[in-house]
Amino acid sequence: MERKQFLRSLGAGAAFAIVFPCVQSCSKDGNGDVSPEDMRPIPTGIDFTIDLNSNEGTSLQNNGDYILKDYVVVVKNLEGNFVAASQICSHQQTEEVRFVENDGGIYYCSTHGARFDQTGKPLNSITSNPLKIFQTELTGNLLRVFE
Repeated sequence: MERKQFLRSLGAGAAFAIVFPCVQSCSKDGNGDVSPEDMRPIPTGIDFTIDLNSNEGTSLQNNGDYILKDYVVVVKNLEGNFVAASQICSHQQTEEVRFVENDGGIYYCSTHGARFDQTGKPLNSITSNPLKIFQTELTGNLLRVFE
């Protein structure tokens, strides 16, 4: 069966369902830009504590684990150290930054593929803007995340 015949046999609805996500890209306006309602401000004034023995803290037991709190990605990195960065990407302010174990542990934004090292330095050409990094301080079982 040729491609044209196959597409005709699917019908307009199925063809639309297959093609629309590809053409829409990652935005509502279709041109690759994030719409204003999807943009978030980069967090400021951050200062919170996580009890590592609490339900919230148990999600940081293993190297590579992370949690999201107040638009901050709090991580127990692959070396067992606690690090924290903005969940809001410096590229177009979407809240899609997560920690991934690739390349020794990096921050990755799934919106457009921006990658950052643990100091916030961009690792690809998606953006030249660094990712905001927060300080961490461990005292006993209490992890403080702050500016």
